[in-house]
Amino acid sequence: MRILVTGANGLLGQKLSKLLDQKPGVQLIATARKPITYSLSKSKFRILDITNQNETEKIILEARPEVVIHTAAMTQVDQCETDKEACWKANVTGVENVVHACEKSDSFLVHVSTDFIFDGTHGPLDETAIPNPVNFYGESKLAGENVVMEGKLEWAILRTVLVYGITDDMSRSNIVLWVKKSLEEGKMINVVNDQWRTPTLAEDLAMGCYLAATKKAKGIFHISGEKMMTPYDIAIETADFFNLNKSLIKQTDSSKFKQPATRPLKTGFIIEKANRELGYQPHSFRDGLKIIGNQLKG
Repeated sequence: MRILVTGANGLLGQKLSKLLDQKPGVQLIATARKPITYSLSKSKFRILDITNQNETEKIILEARPEVVIHTAAMTQVDQCETDKEACWKANVTGVENVVHACEKSDSFLVHVSTDFIFDGTHGPLDETAIPNPVNFYGESKLAGENVVMEGKLEWAILRTVLVYGITDDMSRSNIVLWVKKSLEEGKMINVVNDQWRTPTLAEDLAMGCYLAATKKAKGIFHISGEKMMTPYDIAIETADFFNLNKSLIKQTDSSKFKQPATRPLKTGFIIEKANRELGYQPHSFRDGLKIIGNQLKG
């Protein structure tokens, strides 16, 4: 199976490309805006800016992939709020370009989306929950989903929640790495206890993408961890696992933070559909920390 991945330098893109590179019977074409930051043993790499329509069409039509897994996006929530034009270009125009190219190449599309399309009034959520974003990032990702659904192609949309993990060059931070680094440096950190998520190990999300791609599973799937946790819970478990000083972690709530973008308070996912239809089985949060710990040692 020939699979093209966009956003191959991102956290998910790296994990997914490495996974596909090792799978027998998979021909991977990894793509990103900038040169790849890690090595692949048997796969091709192409520079691709998804906001460039002609470039996107040219590369996808040349590759003729059976499946395109679209991970490229602007995901910095506050930056999306302050630079809406760039956000829309990446998360909506870019999706339009990928969808149109997939229509021409007859490729199945796996599109990655987010829990931030929801308003945070309740959770955990299944695939039938009604979107109602509270920030511009969520608006752009919901608009991107609509572009996919309205396209003349077969598709899967994989929504996910609070992805954590490490990249080879440590270029991408996330809550686990931020907590670990801050506590190692002896810094006091304030962490909110009034937001709820089901944090997702990057390797698990990559596997979810692989399963959806190889099965060409149509429809919307919620892909995340199983355990509902607050960022404060995540920080405490991270400190415990790495034997760090958790007295440096102070509880606070969202009202104390002045951020450009509003965050939904409660999301988190019910993943029964992905369990049942994809065979998706995520690691526990503690096992996710073990994987990160082993990678850091390596």
